[in-house]
Amino acid sequence: MFSWLKREPAKEEVVENVLGELKKIYRSKLLPLEEHYSFHDFHSPKLEDSDFDAKPMILLVGQYSTGKTTFIRYLLERDFPGIRIGPEPTTDRFIAVMYDDKEGIIPGNALVVDPKKQFRPLEKYGNAFLNRFQCSTLPSPVLRAISIVDTPGILSGEKQRVDRGYDFTGVLEWFAERVDRIILLFDAHKLDISDEFRRSIEALRGHDDKIRIVLNKADMIDHQQLMRVYGALMWSLGKVLQTPEVARVYIGSFWDNPLRFDVNRRLFEDEEQDLFRDLQSLPRNAALRKLNDLIKRARLAKVHAYLISELRKEMPQIFGKDSKKKELIKNLGSIYDRVCREHSVSIGDLPDIKKMQEVLANQDFNKFHSLKMPLLEVVDRMLAVDISRLMGMIPQEEMHLVSEPLVKGSEKC
Repeated sequence: MFSWLKREPAKEEVVENVLGELKKIYRSKLLPLEEHYSFHDFHSPKLEDSDFDAKPMILLVGQYSTGKTTFIRYLLERDFPGIRIGPEPTTDRFIAVMYDDKEGIIPGNALVVDPKKQFRPLEKYGNAFLNRFQCSTLPSPVLRAISIVDTPGILSGEKQRVDRGYDFTGVLEWFAERVDRIILLFDAHKLDISDEFRRSIEALRGHDDKIRIVLNKADMIDHQQLMRVYGALMWSLGKVLQTPEVARVYIGSFWDNPLRFDVNRRLFEDEEQDLFRDLQSLPRNAALRKLNDLIKRARLAKVHAYLISELRKEMPQIFGKDSKKKELIKNLGSIYDRVCREHSVSIGDLPDIKKMQEVLANQDFNKFHSLKMPLLEVVDRMLAVDISRLMGMIPQEEMHLVSEPLVKGSEKC
């Protein structure tokens, strides 16, 4: 299925040059601004070389028994170490499925100290999370080009009351920021969106361009039922995603079992082709995505600097600092409005106000810095000159993909 992924050496060299330049630009021009205004305490940790070097990643999210793990097996055309499949919640951990010459499992505590892996910042979520995090390695041709992250089945009903012991949505947010695709899987028999699933989807906001939705196990219902289920799913997603655009839903049954109702076979094959074409574009667009993410990060870092300097400006020199801090946090909305007016910033570029208030409550406002224009000017030049130069270096197709037919329709009964 994906075993035909191949890289063209000349194009790969260009991509590596672009990523090397991105590392230098980040360290010399954007990182100083982030450190000066404590960006890493509020938003994303400092980027390491491994973040730039990492292969494209696909994150699978869905309620339990929607077929996430089976979907991975379908892509790889084989099992992977630690695989567990069943009708009840079987995947109770985050599993990064990655390439290696040897099959094996790397536990979470070892994974976050490996400088070659990009998972070091996950250490902050503690042992409760690290004990439920692992990397499954295997010599699959598919994993030479991409990595896949399986997530715990999201709970519903009474099961939601079980405390996971770590910040589940926080971990999802961390992955969402770094992956190239987020696949939301739904079971055609189980469309109810639980509270935990709703919170998980909300944690993915801001990454709408990465989200793809899959209605799985669609062969288990007949054509008329499928149309009803599809309509119900679109209605539910519209309420949760809260986006003006109608989300694209891929319909199919991503496993090797015979189709129960094969009246929709042609539809499933076409949908599968479309989804796999989208996934096969990920290695091709890896450098472009990282460039785009750095631009988004730079814009957020600039807005953060404006916001922190505005709060610093409002603080008294000697008396009443604590009461003023509480007042500023309470009235953060008016600070946001002022930043937008004075610096021509879109309100959509500012971070979520409730989260910002929570983080600010634990910060020492006396350590905040006033606006340092030279740091901001360096970032502006980076965006205007360096990023434009790198955009010109990226070929229209970073990798040449030689493909056989994506869907083996004759083999699926």
